[in-house]
Amino acid sequence: MPAPLSAVMAETGSIELSISKRKAKKLAAVEVVNAKREEGRQDLVYNSRPFVLCCLPIRRPEKTTLEYTRQNGKFFLSLAGHPRFGLPFGQDRLIPIWVATLALRQNSKTVRFRTASEMLQTFGLQKSGANYRRLIEGFQRIFASTIFFGTEDQVRKDLVFDWARFHYFDRMQLWFNRHDDQEALPGEEFENVIELSDSFWREIQSHPIPVDAEVVKGLSDAPGNLDFYMWLSWRCFKSKGVEYISLCGPGSLEQQMGMTEYKRERRFKQKIREWLTITKRFWPECPAEMSPDGQYLVIGHGKAINGPA
Repeated sequence: MPAPLSAVMAETGSIELSISKRKAKKLAAVEVVNAKREEGRQDLVYNSRPFVLCCLPIRRPEKTTLEYTRQNGKFFLSLAGHPRFGLPFGQDRLIPIWVATLALRQNSKTVRFRTASEMLQTFGLQKSGANYRRLIEGFQRIFASTIFFGTEDQVRKDLVFDWARFHYFDRMQLWFNRHDDQEALPGEEFENVIELSDSFWREIQSHPIPVDAEVVKGLSDAPGNLDFYMWLSWRCFKSKGVEYISLCGPGSLEQQMGMTEYKRERRFKQKIREWLTITKRFWPECPAEMSPDGQYLVIGHGKAINGPA
């Protein structure tokens, strides 16, 4: 078993002093994740299938860009943003995870929570005014968006359409406190309430995708790497044997990740290598490697969740 990262850092004092807070946070998260996995006590949150198969934008799109599409084999995700709020991006992807997790835990399409600090704490985000504002804006972008998720399949020369169109939420009542030490307003009328649409509720009931909560926390400020980890853990779990996944070109990984800014093939592949390296720190047994020619991601069967996920 490799030495804990904290021990390695202690042996290299000069490196420890120069390490950024962001990297230090990830190193600490890696140790927690691996320790909990070995002890069989992982805490789980849940994502929904559309956002694992096809990823939201990593960076903020241009204000005039209100349409966004990703493809994963026969599945596609098409997103229509509101002219006032724009498309969801970046850490906005934490909101569907938070809401899907609450809905499954509460077994209800109407979810309730007392304060916004609960979500910030779950994902290891600082309880600052900037993060509260970003959270509110994220909920606005998510609430106002409409997505199409489904398949376009060619069967017997007839094009078969299987599309689901839905809003994330039907109703949203938020009473976010501005400060961590501010008490929640009393009474049910001041609870934060989100009512999921019927289609989104059915989707997460039918296809809940478990994710290690500590990994989400550790990668909350790295949305692209978080997407890659969630997709890879799901893909490896579903795999029946060795599979070669093309990185670029038609039907490739490039078409499903939310990385529209990495237009050059070499830069995209470099980013995937970086994300795979970080993913393996959180999941050392991850059965994935880059092919020798750098054209494919080669995966096998494996479970990131230590248990019957």
